[in-house]
Parts: sequence; structure tokens; C-alpha cells
Amino acid sequence: MSGAALFGLLFLPYALGHFLSCMMRTVNAILVPQLTAELALTPAQLGLLSSVFYFAFALAQLPVGVALDRWGPRRVQPPMLLLAALGALAFAHGGGYAELLCARALIGLGLGGCFMSAVKAISTWVAPARLPTVHGCLIAVGGLGAAAATVPVRLALRHTDWHGLFVVLAGAAAALALLIHVATPAAPAPPPRRRAPGLRGLGQVYRHPAFRDTAALMLVPHMVFFGVQGLWIGRWLSEAARCSEAETAQLLYYGMAAIVVGAVLVGLLTEWAGRRGVAPLDVAAAGVALFLLVQLGLACNYAPLQRPLAVLFTLVGTVTGIEYTIIAQRMPAGLTGRAATCLNLLIFLGAFAVQAGFGLVLDWWPAGAGQGHPAAAYQLAFGLLLALQLPGLLRFLALRRGGAAASGRMACRPPRAAL
Repeated sequence: MSGAALFGLLFLPYALGHFLSCMMRTVNAILVPQLTAELALTPAQLGLLSSVFYFAFALAQLPVGVALDRWGPRRVQPPMLLLAALGALAFAHGGGYAELLCARALIGLGLGGCFMSAVKAISTWVAPARLPTVHGCLIAVGGLGAAAATVPVRLALRHTDWHGLFVVLAGAAAALALLIHVATPAAPAPPPRRRAPGLRGLGQVYRHPAFRDTAALMLVPHMVFFGVQGLWIGRWLSEAARCSEAETAQLLYYGMAAIVVGAVLVGLLTEWAGRRGVAPLDVAAAGVALFLLVQLGLACNYAPLQRPLAVLFTLVGTVTGIEYTIIAQRMPAGLTGRAATCLNLLIFLGAFAVQAGFGLVLDWWPAGAGQGHPAAAYQLAFGLLLALQLPGLLRFLALRRGGAAASGRMACRPPRAAL
């Protein structure tokens, strides 16, 4: 296939799926005022309503991984997108909290294969030498989807309400399912396979030093990035930083657009550092340290930095995406697919816990009449998240200081044959 055909018939349809997934994952952040006013939601209820997407998304990961290996993305992705369309329609017509909760879970389940389907299709049809660049472009498209869930959605709400918005999103998911089914190439027939290793193979992933070392450093920050960026950073802007609804939407737009910039910069920086002998895991550790500093600023609630920190949270948080690259480089070739699936499972289960738990912490403080929750509630929540992430960074530093790199456990680019 030519480059134009690969872009139009392969990359674009699957990248649009990732775009839609990121948009629907984060759209609740801009809908908070409408949902709260119409349904009288508490922070705990709002957190659960948004975070159930992550829980359902996580549940889909292992079955999706098996299905993609067996049938390919062209056969797996369309029915899942139709499931997401059904969930969006149910959300649009939901009349109560329980109905919306079930519909949101259905959306998460249906969109659970978007990213992995794109990765599977790209890895099947794109030359290995070009995979890092194409993978970076895929993440950037996801950032555009997250950005589309901010100012563009707010502008759309001038002409419709959130019910109408989800009807449109349902139509987009159904149309995309049809596009992938009709336009994308079928995967080549797989070679004869041995019996699938099943749970034993998953155990190999979790026991592998490369997986453990990477997850110990980056897994919790990745959970925090997804959980906070998808809902609470917008609520923090409106309640702790006292931003107007329009200003909150604008800052969220800048933050989500920063994902595009951050994804490209992280890839370029990692490649530049690798040419100078710096390990990708070392780059990741520096990024995690900076990410913790940004969260420390949010916890301190220093007024002059509130707005820049909200954007920096998303920009710096994109460093957590390097986790997939490190796993792909350091794991044996026969385990990389299952490792990515296991990683997704843990990340989205953790994001569910972070998003729901953040709301529970806010519920410890009564909301003021028309004022929302006090800044102290958000300071405690961010402080608790910092306490969860710090041990992973300290463990990494202790291993580096103790000479673990010399033993090979923390080395970044061991030859594939050595693994």
C-alpha cells in the first residue's frame, strides 16, 4: 500500500476511533455544571459517573487483546463502536442517575478497543522503522479528541443540551463503525499458532523485571493523569481557582491541546536522549519528578500559578505515555502485546479509583451555597495523590543509587536477544 492509502484507509479511520474515545472520556469535565444542576449530583456521585467509564474500559482490555490477535481490528472494532453508540444513546435519554451510570459504563466498554485496535492495525501494516513516529501521531490525535471535548463542546451547547450532544456522539460512533468495516484492509492471515498461553502468559508479564520496574515508577502517575485530567482539573479551576465557566473551558482546551505538543516533545526528547546514551526510563523518571512538582503546586494552591499549573498538569502528564514505548523496547517480542494489554488494564482500573476517590475526599467538606467546595478540600486530595506517587520515584532513585543499572535490571536499552 502507498503512503496515501495507508493514511486514508488505515491510519485515519482507526485514529478517529482514538479521537472519539478520548473525547467521550473527557467530555464530562465540561458538562459538570449541566449535569450537576439537572441531577443534583454530589462530588462522589459525579466522580463515580465519570470514572465508571475507566472501570468498564479496563474490563474490556483482556478480551479485546485476545480478540484482536484472533480476528484482527477490522472485525473487532466496528461492533464495539456500535456498542458505544448504543451507550451514548442511552446516556442521551437517561432520566436518572442509575440509568446514566449504566450508559456511561456501556460507552467505556464499547470504546475499550479503540486505542489497541489502532496500535494493532498500525503494527500490522506500517514498517517497524516508522512505528515510533506513527505511534506519536496516534497519541497526538487522541489529544485533539480531548481538546474537542472542551471549547468546541461548549460552543455546541449553545445550540443544544447535553442530551442532544450525546445523540450526535452516538451517530459519530455508528458512522465510524461503518467506515472501518467498509474502508479498512483486512488483516493478513496469522501464521499457525501454538496453544495460547492464557493466564500463564499474563503471569510471565507481571513477573518480568522490565514490566515491574516500569510499572513501579510510572503506573500510579499514569493513573493520576487520566483520573484527574478527565474530570477534576476542570472542577478545581471553577471552585478552587474561581474561574468562570468560559475561562475554565478555555483553559481546559489549552490543556487538552497540550497533549498534542507533549506527545510529540516526549518522543523527540526520548529519541534525542537515547542517541546520547540516556535511558528512556531515566527520561521517564525526570518527567515523573516534574509531574509531581506540578501537583505540589496544585496542592499548595498558590494563586498566581493556578491557571498555568492547570495547563502544565496536562502538558507534563503526557510523559506517562512513554510507558508503552519502554515496555515495547524492554520486553521480549512474544510478550509485548500482552504487556500493553495488562498495562492498559491496570491504568484504567487505577484511573477509576483515582477519579472516584477524589470525589469521596471532596465530600468530606460540605459545599458552600453557590461557592462549591473549599480550596482546602482540593489541597488534601492532591496531597494524597502525591503521597501515592512518591514511593515509586523514591524506589527508582534508590535502585539507581544502589547500582541496579549495572546489574541490568534498570538498564534502558538491552538487546532484544538478551531478554
